Parts: sequence; C-alpha cells; structure tokens
Amino acid sequence: MTSSPRITAPRTVADGAARAGRTARILNVPGVDNSGPAHWQTRWEQRYPWFHRVELGLWHQPDRAVWVQRLDGAIRAADQPVILVAHSLGCLAVAWWAALSGPGYREPVAGALLVAPADAERPGACGRVSGFGPVPTHPLPFPSILVASRNDPHASFDRSARFARAWGSHLVDAGEAGHLNADSGLGDWPLGISLVDRLVDAASLAQDAHRSLAEAAHFLSIGPVGESGEALAW
Repeated sequence: MTSSPRITAPRTVADGAARAGRTARILNVPGVDNSGPAHWQTRWEQRYPWFHRVELGLWHQPDRAVWVQRLDGAIRAADQPVILVAHSLGCLAVAWWAALSGPGYREPVAGALLVAPADAERPGACGRVSGFGPVPTHPLPFPSILVASRNDPHASFDRSARFARAWGSHLVDAGEAGHLNADSGLGDWPLGISLVDRLVDAASLAQDAHRSLAEAAHFLSIGPVGESGEALAW
C-alpha cells in the first residue's frame, strides 16, 4: 500500500468517536452467530452509546432476504445520516441492500466500514454463507472502507481486494489478523474507530456542493494519526 499524506489537526480516538456520534447514526451489522461480548462491535456499543446494533435475527441460520429487509428498516428509521459498520456476512448484507435498493432509498447512508467480508463463493463455504452468493459486484453509492486480513479463513486477501475494487471501497491491509473478530485480539480496536471517524469526514466532504465524491474517496486514502500526531500504520 502506498504512503499517503499525513492529516493535520489530529484527534484522539475518543474525540473522533464522540464527533461521529453527534453527526451520524452508526449501525453495527454483525455476521453469522451475531457478535459476542469480546467482539469489537459489542465493545464499541458498550463504550460508545451512539453505536446501535441492527437486529437482523436468524443469527444461526441467516436468510439473505430477511437480513436485507431488516437492514433496510433500520436505515429508514434513522433520523440522521447513517454510517454502516459491518463485519463478515454483514458486509454482504450491506452489498445486497445497496444492490437491491433504489437510489432514493440509499440516500440516508453516508458511508460504510466493511470488515473482513465473507466470501459466499469460496469453495467449501458453509450453506449459511453461500446462501448470500453470488457476491454483488455493483459499486456502492456511498464512500466505503474495506478492511481485509491476509490470513482470513473466510476470504482470501485477493478476493477481498476484488470486492473492494468492485464496490469502489478504499482497501486497508490489516496484515495477518485472522477474521478480524474476537479471536483476533483486537480489543476495542481503536484503529477501527479512527476509520469510522474518517468516514464521517468523507461524508461531510461529499455533502459539500463544492466537493465531489471523488475527493471524498481520495480523503479516505489518507492514513490516520495518533494522539501525539504520529502516523499510524494501517
């Protein structure tokens, strides 16, 4: 991944999370079996009350149509611009929702963080995942960041990179971090929070009449900085 200019005026993780909560409704979209107590999605909800989980139901036997319908209901019920934070099969629910919804229905979504999307077309994928195939290849109509691991058992890095290209997502290489779930030992995953904050910034740029969506997408490629101003590795 090529280096990017450093952002000035760094914010702390807590400041960025709080600002995101004031300007957007953040919806967590878990994957198969839901996200347990040690998962970063759950930890974010416990630490930051403006993170809300979408109750997709059928957690142990996901149904694509049901998940897309319930995601649509949660998005429509939001009274603020929506930032979607999806993990694993939840990423495919987001992609299918975007592919099936009309332009007017997609407007509330200002951005999406897509973490370790499961590959529904992977040889040997279980029926709970393969039921979401084929993986949609339509470009997402909002800024997005896709975080992929080099040793994810549910999707190869090459496939994840292909998803990112198809969806128009900025790809973040997480190195060897497994499925980027509780077993990956991410804790509160502060880098993930900084990516949510980046999406809020990109959404603000996209809403500016003098800025283009291309500028917003470029903004996503700028690496985050830490509390002391040092550049953080993706």
